[in-house]
Amino acid sequence: MAPSSAAVTETRSSPESLEADGLQRQLASFNQRRLRPALPTNDWRQTISDDARLRLLEGAFVEAERLAAGATVPFGADSVHDGDRFLAWFEELATAGPGQGDALFPWLAGQADLAQMRWFLSQEIAGEAGFDDLIALAQVKLPVEAKLELARNYWDEMGRGQAVAMHGAMLDQLARSLELPVAGRTVWESLALANLMVALSCERRYAYHALGALGVIELTAPTRVGQVARGLARLGVPSEARKYFELHAVLDVKHSQAWNRHVVAPLAATVPGAARAMAEGALMRLRAGARCFARYRAEFGM
Repeated sequence: MAPSSAAVTETRSSPESLEADGLQRQLASFNQRRLRPALPTNDWRQTISDDARLRLLEGAFVEAERLAAGATVPFGADSVHDGDRFLAWFEELATAGPGQGDALFPWLAGQADLAQMRWFLSQEIAGEAGFDDLIALAQVKLPVEAKLELARNYWDEMGRGQAVAMHGAMLDQLARSLELPVAGRTVWESLALANLMVALSCERRYAYHALGALGVIELTAPTRVGQVARGLARLGVPSEARKYFELHAVLDVKHSQAWNRHVVAPLAATVPGAARAMAEGALMRLRAGARCFARYRAEFGM
């Protein structure tokens, strides 16, 4: 039963969750520094040494996620695969993948109060690593067809050159409209989601994992964001503030179709090992999202 109170309760932490919390906060701080434009400093040797330690922690985290996700992947590691067959498997993730059809989103659409919606959105924004930047990182040295598709997607994310139409700016507008906290107690599951996506996009050994993870976001987002948009409308949030979710409920359908046609299927059919890597990446992203949804439901007492 959904809670009648607007309060969000803090769930009791186990030793394992405390360890995960500490790791993900370290990685989140690392990624903020890693991606922030900076200038040279005299302590660059120490910075490189610190980064090496954190990258080892990150690598262990990503590999654990990859091994867990890969247990159910039916594609070989060193082969090319039929693009249409792989695409059929990939598209089934929209309904059969981890976290799909989660009860959280109908509840947000129909029952959550404004305080609960604000808390949910603050966690989601904390877990948003910046789709435009992730695409820019992921497209480096890709084959031409895939690279061009990521460029088209990036251009849409950038508002086709108009600052007010940038998707990140729309999300910022929502945060301002609802007065979401700039800094709060983000749950580790949300941090882990962002950390995973940054790692996959930054580390070129995970280049094809990143494409699977980014592609599955486009594939699965429309239903969820549409339900969030309905919840925001029900709660009286102005249409301008809802624009980010209402846009993605429609645009991501087109993005997913193009991504699957120009990225997923061709790479599966031409690059040895890419099919398995994209499959693992997609499942890693979905599992991380499902972990967030479960934590959110626990916080709401669902």
